[in-house]
Amino acid sequence: MASKPHAPLMKKHSQTDLISRLKSRKVLGVGGEDDDGEVHRSKISQMLGNETKFAVREPVGLRVWILLSAVGFTLMALMAMLFPNQLYEVVFEEKLSTTSISVRLYGGALLSLSLIMWNGLYTAEKNVIQWTLLSEACYFAVQFLVTSITLIEIGILPNAAMLLLISRLLFLVVTMAYYYHLGRKPKKI
Repeated sequence: MASKPHAPLMKKHSQTDLISRLKSRKVLGVGGEDDDGEVHRSKISQMLGNETKFAVREPVGLRVWILLSAVGFTLMALMAMLFPNQLYEVVFEEKLSTTSISVRLYGGALLSLSLIMWNGLYTAEKNVIQWTLLSEACYFAVQFLVTSITLIEIGILPNAAMLLLISRLLFLVVTMAYYYHLGRKPKKI
């Protein structure tokens, strides 16, 4: 068999041929903007995503607030579970006439919320932080309402209970401010 000499191959330099490069990138689906306005440099970055897109711009003091909340919830939970009568007496300035199980259950609920706070402290996901703040805000709002109704039913207004109500309103405002600030869309530069 006689072998024919092959003609020299004509190599196409696609890196220098702009139209070929653009066609290849269009077929691959890279180089153009996606729905979020982000331009991907390669198919791999398009598939894996851009980590800066998920980075959360946290408000100043957010982690400190969540830490203080987690510590506060944990301490209140332990106090309610270990010393229910004393906690009730401090807030309402009267002895607990019924069993202390309701105050201990309150402590258990607080301990559950404190676990959510501790989880929110160590996460980087925006949604988890938002749900943590929303859980905290719901707690403060419900506690404010329940304490107010209880004080109206009892007919007394102790200083400790007033301090509790004012602090819950303040904590609710701070928590909602962080929640609002975290949920805002970042400004494009």
